[in-house]
Amino acid sequence: MTYRRHTFIIYLKGEEGTSTPTVIIRFRTRKLEKQYASHKEAEKAYGKEVARRYIERVNIIKSAKNVEALQLIQTLRCHELKGERKGQWSVRLTGFHRLIFTLEGECLEIARIEEVSKHYDD
Repeated sequence: MTYRRHTFIIYLKGEEGTSTPTVIIRFRTRKLEKQYASHKEAEKAYGKEVARRYIERVNIIKSAKNVEALQLIQTLRCHELKGERKGQWSVRLTGFHRLIFTLEGECLEIARIEEVSKHYDD
């Protein structure tokens, strides 16, 4: 399966009025990108609560300085995955849903949104 890369670059105003890039967000699929861009699309796919949290969590990742900053936010339960998913990270959306992403760059320069998964789904 081939995936095209979809990228958003968000700029924040720097201390001296200059724009500095924050985390670049990429999406594994066009569908994930659409669900981020449109609350209605996300709600159709995941339901109201998961949709709201998906968009919120991507925005939090976008504004983080590094992965340690994400780990300090206890409600995210941000952690690196093990086994087959080594190299991927997870943040909690709800009790049963997780947002899975990977990192590129030394200190969270690029985050690639991989999937929204049901944590306990067989």
